[in-house]
Amino acid sequence: MKSLKELRELKEKALENLKLRNAPEGAKVRIHVGMGTCGIASGARDVFLGILEEINKKNLEGVSLIQVGCLGNCYEEPIVKVIYPDKEPEVYTKVNVEKGKEIVKNLKL
Repeated sequence: MKSLKELRELKEKALENLKLRNAPEGAKVRIHVGMGTCGIASGARDVFLGILEEINKKNLEGVSLIQVGCLGNCYEEPIVKVIYPDKEPEVYTKVNVEKGKEIVKNLKL
């Protein structure tokens, strides 16, 4: 970092990312990424960041991205759950970064 301006820009970007993670009011879709130790060991952190990148790239509104603990099927990690109002959740297993971005591209908003 070479200037106060760069620091402010970094802060603004971080705050925007946090808004996604705190379930914005009126969010139509919630995306949960299992980030228990089993998920993290299987690559869930990279999946989470890839999904976040895709949401930001598409400038999607009404979507929240949330870290959750273990989802109970450690052998299927990384696990991503997409929750729509009034529908059964969609659960994706053995998700990699590319598959995570594809999930975002196929969201039904």
